[in-house]
Amino acid sequence: MTDTASNIAPWDMMAVAMARLLESGETVFHGVSSPLPMVATLLAKHLHAPDLTYLNITGAIDADPATLPVSTVDPALLRGTRALVTLADLFDLSARGRLDVAFLSGVQIDGEGRINLSAIGPYAHPDVRLPGGAGSAMLMPTARRVILWRTKHDPRTFVERLDFVTAAGNVDRVVTPLGIFARRERRCRLAVESLHPGVSAAEFRDATGFAVDVGPETPVTPPPSSEELAMLRAIDPTGVVRSEFA
Repeated sequence: MTDTASNIAPWDMMAVAMARLLESGETVFHGVSSPLPMVATLLAKHLHAPDLTYLNITGAIDADPATLPVSTVDPALLRGTRALVTLADLFDLSARGRLDVAFLSGVQIDGEGRINLSAIGPYAHPDVRLPGGAGSAMLMPTARRVILWRTKHDPRTFVERLDFVTAAGNVDRVVTPLGIFARRERRCRLAVESLHPGVSAAEFRDATGFAVDVGPETPVTPPPSSEELAMLRAIDPTGVVRSEFA
């Protein structure tokens, strides 16, 4: 990043960018290890999407935590819930086309937006055995929109070819510290929608392991507004949103 973006923390940029992708009236879910989606969902609900329905992995519906925990399976995320849902309920909701947005991630992401959470290297004898996809293989093709996020943007993460395809499906956007990809249905490929402030086209291109069309004409993601940052600080005064960058 250049000096013009030195005052925009990557976690703030990502949280705000992810929040902007959510709309009022949508039902939105995030799973385990998801501090950024947790903060982004609450930010959207407090700013521009008051009728958003927030589901989290604890089973809570529209919880109102007193303080945000670092772990997204913390019982604190049950506070104020209107009801409880099981994972079976969630999968059924998605299968019936009633889950509007699912936040997911991957250790590897390819140019079609497919993810690998299973293994690095040959699956039978991998170099690294990953934790597995949990419900991602079911949610990616059934949720109306999938928003992927990843706090590392480098050629080892964004790869030409996955070592193993854990899940594929309805990817809408991919948000990283460098910018935002959008999946274009005509080609079923990720295209660069915008670069975050201070990120050059060359920096983005060099950090991506598959070919991207990016240049001086590529739009810049609008930086967080004072209103967005003020609400972000009010929701997350202890900086949980930074934890994925540790």
